[in-house]
Amino acid sequence: MNSVDAAGLGIGDEYPPRIMGVLNISEESPYDPSVYDDPGEAAQYVDEELISEGADIVDIGLESANKRFDVLSAEEELERLHIALETIDRVSGDAIFSIETRYATVAEEALLQGFDMVNDIAGFADPEMPAVCAEHNVAVAKMASPPDLERPGAVGETDWAARKSPEWAAQAEYVDQVYEALKQNGITEKTIVDPAFGGWSEAQTLEDDRETFRRLREFRALGQPMLVSINRKNFLGEIAGRETDERLPVSLAATSMAVERGAHVIRTHDVADTRDAALIGHAFTERASTATAEFSVSRLDVHSSRDLRAHLSTRGIDPTAADDWSTVAIEIDGLDEDARTRLLSAVTDVESNVEYVDTEHVLLVGSRTGILDVSAHLLEESGDGRALSDALAEMIE
Repeated sequence: MNSVDAAGLGIGDEYPPRIMGVLNISEESPYDPSVYDDPGEAAQYVDEELISEGADIVDIGLESANKRFDVLSAEEELERLHIALETIDRVSGDAIFSIETRYATVAEEALLQGFDMVNDIAGFADPEMPAVCAEHNVAVAKMASPPDLERPGAVGETDWAARKSPEWAAQAEYVDQVYEALKQNGITEKTIVDPAFGGWSEAQTLEDDRETFRRLREFRALGQPMLVSINRKNFLGEIAGRETDERLPVSLAATSMAVERGAHVIRTHDVADTRDAALIGHAFTERASTATAEFSVSRLDVHSSRDLRAHLSTRGIDPTAADDWSTVAIEIDGLDEDARTRLLSAVTDVESNVEYVDTEHVLLVGSRTGILDVSAHLLEESGDGRALSDALAEMIE
């Protein structure tokens, strides 16, 4: 899993969950508590309701992304940018500022004048967006979307038969479509993926959102940190039978679950409560990793990674191993040739059933007991194996 540096703010497995508070400067935005068109009032809101409550990132939207409203042009967004910039100048608190836009020209102007990162709600539908973000070396949240600037998030309305193949389109589920949409126009080294919860199109159903949430871990296979925006969303409110203003409890429950399932950034209007819920999810997350100067070791989420099953199959390992609750998968990166040889010898010599896959990374797949046996064998075989032995044991404990 790649980690992202967002203007000095670390985002990834080895960091606590980050909270993205929301400020809208668009009069058409439907959620009134976050809407301001006066820079002074907006700055006060950011300081008192977002940063002081625990927001690490402040996401500023220039227009409402609600499908009921007409899409603003890049020129119209630029006309509103000065309000956002004046707001930033008046904020006294410390946070990363993100510009929410779909246009590369708007993103570039915002980055030149004080913004720290980009939240692209159209998922690189503007093909210049990745280049702009890479040139400025900034983090960019990329929301799943068709390659259409006027239809952000409308994944289900994409012509997948043309984009992929008729056969793929016939069998693909909604989450498969979201996964593919996130890959369009590539992913920069500092991309944070967003699977696009919410009613972005008439074709997107509440069941689509529920299924995306159930399968949230699968997006970790893209190898990038993940942002989720589930605050007071309809798919949560329907479960509890609550209207928007009564949905904070269900949002907090879902936030803890989202973090446990792999989310690294939570976008919200309810900063303080969401922060607490995210920390609870983080405290009970089983993902683990450790690193030395020579190598890094990570325990993979074997029960949800698309890539792992494919990896096992192509290497002659039964992919159904990932279906066994007791299976453990350990990925090791950075081992030199001697260390790889010692590890393979340890796997071969132990009686436990542990598979060794040697590609760009070394992958160990087996039971918890088997991995611990390999760890113990490394320790007995050579003093040089102590560091790796300790790292493997740490991933199991």
